[in-house]
Amino acid sequence: MNLKGLLSLFVVYIVWGSTYLAIRIGVKEGSGVPPFTFAMIRLLVASGILFLMAFLMKKRIRPTKKELIILLFSGVLLWNGGNGIVMWAEQKVDSGYAALMMGTMTIWVSLIERLLDRKRITLTLVMSLISGFIGIALLNLKALIKLDVESIVYLIFLLLAAISWGSGTLIQGRKKSNLNPLVSSAYQQLAGGIGFVVMKLIFNEPTPYFSFETALALIYLIIFGSVIAFTAFVVALKTLPSGIVMTYAYVNPVIALLLGWIVLDEKITFLTISGTILILLGVTGIFKERYGKKAGNV
Repeated sequence: MNLKGLLSLFVVYIVWGSTYLAIRIGVKEGSGVPPFTFAMIRLLVASGILFLMAFLMKKRIRPTKKELIILLFSGVLLWNGGNGIVMWAEQKVDSGYAALMMGTMTIWVSLIERLLDRKRITLTLVMSLISGFIGIALLNLKALIKLDVESIVYLIFLLLAAISWGSGTLIQGRKKSNLNPLVSSAYQQLAGGIGFVVMKLIFNEPTPYFSFETALALIYLIIFGSVIAFTAFVVALKTLPSGIVMTYAYVNPVIALLLGWIVLDEKITFLTISGTILILLGVTGIFKERYGKKAGNV
């Protein structure tokens, strides 16, 4: 195991679990900051800091054409398709709930890989999918029974966000870049930031108003969520087996649930606990099937 990679993964475990809380504080109804404007500022500032750091450290900043295409494409999937939907959804939904829906990312990545590699569907995968889908159903049971259209729409979009983030992760894991992680992270966040400029204009978001609370959340996301943790994620993907890196899907939702409960008094019910266990069991099954032998040989 690469020590630098393991330390980077630990940062991803802790910091990314807390970013759901920061996002909720920053964009919840009445915060004064529209979600895409919030994300735009976060990523453009963070990418600028990363480019400056890479320049001062004399790292190669100019990518090849192939590297640039991969970084921009994966950046849009990760940030606009993945994180952008989370930003939008957390105006209304709890941070822990959003984290759990994003935790299904490993399930979708496994299915996408099966299609790309034309591998057969195993019994373990089927059972894992069933466990994950039952967990999702339990978490959304009230909304499904009442046919709460608004809640079901948020559910669908958060699952799409998980698929988008998983696809971006898959591309980044399969198409390794020789750029320094600071530079890779900077380009991906620049791509996301430009995407959010477009989304802000399309949705005609109003001028933001920052309270002390929302400003603090934004600063935390820029420094810890983007500059430190996302770069750590890139380092982890470059230095560790992807199966080990993907274990953050276990840890982030649990940290997000606990922080949402402690800080924002988000409810943790029997259905929440049951759904969480089943989703994590599904993720565990897929992890063992997909990476068990490889992880055992590391």
